[in-house]
Amino acid sequence: MKPRVVYWNNIPAPYMVERFNALFERGSVDLEVWFSTRTESDRSWHVAEESWHFPYRYLPAIPGRRATTLPLPILRARPDVLVSLYASPSFVLGSTVARLRGIRTAYWVEVTFDAWITRRRWKERLKSELLPRADAIMTAGRDGAAFAMRYGVAPERIFTVPHVIDFDRYARGSAVARAARETMRSRLGLHGVTFAYVGRLWTGKGLDQLLDAFAALKRENTHDVSLLLAGDGIDEARLRKRRADEGLEDVVFAGFYDGDALPPLYASADVFVFPTLGDPFGMVVLEAMACGLPVISTSAAGEIADRIDEGVNGFVVPPADAEALRARMELLAGDQSLRSRMGEAATAKVAGQSPHLWAGAFEEAVDKLLALPTIRY
Repeated sequence: MKPRVVYWNNIPAPYMVERFNALFERGSVDLEVWFSTRTESDRSWHVAEESWHFPYRYLPAIPGRRATTLPLPILRARPDVLVSLYASPSFVLGSTVARLRGIRTAYWVEVTFDAWITRRRWKERLKSELLPRADAIMTAGRDGAAFAMRYGVAPERIFTVPHVIDFDRYARGSAVARAARETMRSRLGLHGVTFAYVGRLWTGKGLDQLLDAFAALKRENTHDVSLLLAGDGIDEARLRKRRADEGLEDVVFAGFYDGDALPPLYASADVFVFPTLGDPFGMVVLEAMACGLPVISTSAAGEIADRIDEGVNGFVVPPADAEALRARMELLAGDQSLRSRMGEAATAKVAGQSPHLWAGAFEEAVDKLLALPTIRY
């Protein structure tokens, strides 16, 4: 008999929807997906429920400045496993009720960084109580596993379900787009060696340090370069003002892109830059690699050491270090052969990834979870 699994996520992020579709299509688990809300104020992803193949529901909520999701279906549903996030009272309540009803529970856990998270003692104590009580922890890799063990989770209860992208979609889309690369670059106003960032336009993403690094690179006046910023966010107006005040006319704000519009965007660039101050992961790094771009990332991104082989497919620099970032940008700006070799290595690193790969790892994690003895308190 197939295990009955409920996966409770905060929002229907596109990359999660792809995975849920794959998991449902494989038919190895009896899946239902719950979402706390359809979207969040800082996300512009297109939500298209008509493309979803899996059963789902949006959970009811108490309206207010911070709406509280009510996990009422757990009072009626009896899945074998509930997988959820953990960083809100709603998820904690839902997993607690599930355990009381004899349902096995797992938390999805990723590493967090001090630049994004305020470490309060009561929260740290709560995580030390909460995480070890779950039957299992699912995480993307070594960083997430180490983070969970920091709060007392036993290693044998931690299962790796790696983040993936639909490699074929990005690689194929990028290859097609390269034929019209110059048209796209002309439309965007790009020139020379183009460094690209894709994501939220928010200070926590390290964009001020990126602008500092780019401004320093321009002052050297050694290479013809441009900087592409694709996305939207609460700091867009401030960053645009910086561009105007500092005369950085080679910085291009492209607006928000998603779906099939992303591969042509990556194909218009030469190097991807991820200057984050504290991302739990950063799916855009995988997307850029699939599109053949070498990557410069800070070390403040989860599982980044497993994705970037230093000097092979990219470089890793310290967070908030504009000079280190500038130095790597300068190196790649001046060496087309290095960019080409690194881009090919980046593509090879992520080749073969697919939502079905994630689904298989998830199924294996569920099987291992169900084989573990139940935690008793």
